[in-house]
Amino acid sequence: MEELRDNVTATPTSFVVVEYRGRAHELLLKHESLNPTGSIKDRTATGLLLDIDRLKPLVPGTVVIESTSGNLGLALARLVRQIDCHFIAVVDARTPQPTRDALTESGVELRSVDEPDGQGGYLLSRLRTVRELCLAHPGHRWPNQYHNRANPLIHERTTGPEIVRQGGPELDTVYVAVSTGGTLAGISAHLRAVAPGIRIVAVDSTGSLVTGGTGGRRLIAGLGASRASSFLTPASYDAAARVPPEATVAACRAFHEDTGIRLGGSSGSALYSYLGDLTRRTPPRRALCVCPDGGQKYLGTVYDDAWLDSTSLTAAVADVTRRLREDGLRFHVEV
Repeated sequence: MEELRDNVTATPTSFVVVEYRGRAHELLLKHESLNPTGSIKDRTATGLLLDIDRLKPLVPGTVVIESTSGNLGLALARLVRQIDCHFIAVVDARTPQPTRDALTESGVELRSVDEPDGQGGYLLSRLRTVRELCLAHPGHRWPNQYHNRANPLIHERTTGPEIVRQGGPELDTVYVAVSTGGTLAGISAHLRAVAPGIRIVAVDSTGSLVTGGTGGRRLIAGLGASRASSFLTPASYDAAARVPPEATVAACRAFHEDTGIRLGGSSGSALYSYLGDLTRRTPPRRALCVCPDGGQKYLGTVYDDAWLDSTSLTAAVADVTRRLREDGLRFHVEV
């Protein structure tokens, strides 16, 4: 598995000046879109595969199976192919067609779930399908990103230290989007150990159960989930921000309008959470948003007017955008 051990490399940050309500603020964006398959899940996939290989070697021809909303599937597909194994990705009706096409082109076998789980998504239905396939085929290997401690551990060892190093001594707040909760749990474990004064914000979606709340409709792929995280505890974060889809879209589009850079949905959610904290009595001095992926995978959703119409978000996005601009919001990326 030497071909996997060097898969994780540091991703860069960009420095952004945020003008809002008459003041200028310092913000760092950590661009996980620059990983090999375009997301932070390249790290997670590496940790998961190394862990199951440690328990029982992944010999050529082994079948690996996992439930995924997209990014982890793409990351696993790349790595599984490198070690001559076969990958079954259990996806759902909301998996974008470009992601499906990319998985299929990588030789992945897709199993698509179209039965909602009753909690605003498909996760519980996907997990049931994985369990059924593993029972029917005992030789299948399931990394299980939702329970495997290797998920947070890879972020404790890599993402967390990078954030501390790149943020510098002035860093006081970090925003991390949640789904399985593994990324946040790992980052938090490192920050609590070496920089306990940094405030950690869990960025969740309305309708998600990851950080509490009530299950309901969720529209931003990869953000939130139909169940609580197996990795997070109340000590893992200092605050939870539940962002509605219209706020996510408004933040993504405003950033693109000002900078020409398209952020992914979870990244836009983290950005909106940060803007909310700028109205606190003591706003962050220097914050960092972990940006899990870029905007290319969201061209048919977040950046598509027809999708906004189909989800009845058009008016709500326009209203959020108007309020942000009236408050003087402008983004400037420093080169």
